Amino acid sequence: MIIVISQPMFFPWVGMLEQIRAADVFVLYPDVQFSKGSFVNRVQIKTARGIRWLTVPLSNLHLGQLINEVRIGYQRHWRHEHLQLLADAYAAAPYRDDMLDLVKSVYRHDHEDIGSLSASSQMALCRYFGLDHRREFKSSDALGIGDSSSQRVLNIVCSLTGDTYLTGHGASRYLDHESFERANVRVEYMDYAKTPYPQLHGEFTPYVSALDLVANVGPSGIDYIRPRSIYWKDFLSDK
Repeated sequence: MIIVISQPMFFPWVGMLEQIRAADVFVLYPDVQFSKGSFVNRVQIKTARGIRWLTVPLSNLHLGQLINEVRIGYQRHWRHEHLQLLADAYAAAPYRDDMLDLVKSVYRHDHEDIGSLSASSQMALCRYFGLDHRREFKSSDALGIGDSSSQRVLNIVCSLTGDTYLTGHGASRYLDHESFERANVRVEYMDYAKTPYPQLHGEFTPYVSALDLVANVGPSGIDYIRPRSIYWKDFLSDK
């Protein structure tokens, strides 16, 4: 049983969808501290004028807030601005309307906190590519599992009877790999495929929102979501 645990990410890149596709259980992790500069409330898109950011403005952000406590700022008409930017950037994309409809399906709701909005954006992408089938989706704030940092992650994995924990590269900074080994949980890191697909506006880059994959390839984009992983000892030895 492969468990993936991740903070909600705003219309995330294809690498996040690779991780979800590899999971038997995907756990959203919104009850952890929000970090400025993360991809919880922003993501890159590719335009004819280069890389641009889609950023959700936040309201009264203060140090120590959890992701699911951070409120969204609605003073500006940022949803309209995002849709206009996307419509312009992907004017020549064959599945532009699919992509815009997907974004509108998320934006038609007034989400109070950034965790809720970002989770909704992730799930919209999952549904579009059929990743909502054959795996469970849970949220850490509904599991009632305590502790912090590496130990809490391990507690969550064990509570779900997972035998493999698959994670992104940032976890190498804090994960206590030996404690997972003692609990008979194998830790693997993503080996992101970054598979090229037809893309507008110059040289291919994988580091943009998966909305780019929707706009350019449509439902067959699932063929470009190819999860690979590497055992933690091999991952760390290559760093």
